[in-house]
Amino acid sequence: MQRAIVGFRQDETGAWVAELGCGHSQHVRHEPPWQNRPWVTSEQGRCAQLGTPLDCGYCEMAELPASVRPYKQTQAFTEASVPAALLSEHKTKPGVWAQIVVEAGKLEYRCTRGVFVLRAGVNGIVEPESPHQVRPLQQVRFHVLFLRASRDESA
Repeated sequence: MQRAIVGFRQDETGAWVAELGCGHSQHVRHEPPWQNRPWVTSEQGRCAQLGTPLDCGYCEMAELPASVRPYKQTQAFTEASVPAALLSEHKTKPGVWAQIVVEAGKLEYRCTRGVFVLRAGVNGIVEPESPHQVRPLQQVRFHVLFLRASRDESA
């Protein structure tokens, strides 16, 4: 989904990151022949790109409906303690949504909508009965929050 670039910042390694109007961010690099973005190397070039649309893969992820409320949360898992069931394809029950919350590190989340790299501030949204799985990409600490429609709204 195309989103406008609203600003830039550098990450901890000095690489440029575009801040998008949707609230997500994306690295922008000039590494020919893979990524040809010479404008990223100068302040003038970056300023000229403000307002330009950039594809935001995170906007392809599902959004939680306003009607769902948390009812259960797992303990925190690490790359060493993540249950095998989460590493292989599985589904939530009918009507049950989940939010994968990364506290530290990075976690790959695969679902029918695509493959996403989750990190602190970028949660994974799991739709009811949708096949999905996770894979630690480095040291990671995360938990899963389960949600469903409140009883008052589902009656």
